[in-house]
Amino acid sequence: MVQSKARTVKEYLDELPADRRREIARVRSVVRKNLPAGYREMMGWGMISYGIPLETYPHTYNEQPLCYAALAAQKNFNTLYLMGAYSDSKQRKRLEDAFRKSGKKMDIGKSCLHFRKADDLPLDAIGEVIAGLPPEKMIALYEQSRGKGKGNRKLAT
Repeated sequence: MVQSKARTVKEYLDELPADRRREIARVRSVVRKNLPAGYREMMGWGMISYGIPLETYPHTYNEQPLCYAALAAQKNFNTLYLMGAYSDSKQRKRLEDAFRKSGKKMDIGKSCLHFRKADDLPLDAIGEVIAGLPPEKMIALYEQSRGKGKGNRKLAT
């Protein structure tokens, strides 16, 4: 599976082979358990996405919810996208240190961790990274990345 057309997380999980569904479900459980209040699980970009809903923060460049994390079954591996670790160097370092301490191989792109099995990831550290960035800080990092004077806005009330 590269990009799903599923409209719900349940549909997405149901279309996965049992072995892939099991691994995605294990990582999803860690994400959901540690997800700060204010983020919502939804489908986005053909994968399970965790973001700030538009009714809370509608000022994104692409008019899509501000993505914090995502989880997908790709063609040759599974992927956990961590925009917080991409945007925040402290989170990235925490993640790198956890992989080093665990002895697990870190297969990472700019914002994504590739894995075949959930056991390939230091799940406790993944939970800490997910828990470590409340929506307000994610918005501040996003707005900083977009530059001052380009429509920086606050949370909708």
